[in-house]
Amino acid sequence: MSSLNEQSNLALKRTVIVAIFAAVAVVLSLVESLIPINMSVPGAKLGLANIMVLTCLYFLRARDALMMVLLKTLLTAFIFGTFSSFLFSIMGALFSFAAMWFLLLVGRKRLSAIGISIVGGIAHNIGQLTAASLYFNTTKIFYYLPMLLIMGVLTGIAVGIAVRYLIPSLSKLSLFDGFLTEAA
Repeated sequence: MSSLNEQSNLALKRTVIVAIFAAVAVVLSLVESLIPINMSVPGAKLGLANIMVLTCLYFLRARDALMMVLLKTLLTAFIFGTFSSFLFSIMGALFSFAAMWFLLLVGRKRLSAIGISIVGGIAHNIGQLTAASLYFNTTKIFYYLPMLLIMGVLTGIAVGIAVRYLIPSLSKLSLFDGFLTEAA
């Protein structure tokens, strides 16, 4: 009976963490929209919400992190957008999630959070360009790729640095007991 209770508690903790991470990601997206930074590249953003996506991937299972990505994307789409912005966001988020999840799966011990975040930033931009290409029915949109690759590297470094500091800090909280080592 205690095993069932422990499993229920673990499932509840996972759900709470996913909800907290999704809420923080939405808040980071809102804050990012208020920062008056001109990236000079159409569609380029800081990607602050990806701090929570990568952190979630470090602490929880892939399916939990995917749920967080979907929640974050849906909530931010309701707040900010239109169907096209949702399409671009979901494609970028899914490409980024898949790339970071795969790198953690095969190279968790060999790759840094910064390296994984850089790949996630680049994958996000490729996902958004793919969505734009499908939406506008043209491949000419990929002319933005070189500029977006540079932006993906720069924002990936910033996000990775934040994650590198966030993971040890969260690990000290009792809510996260056992999750980081479980995911490793």
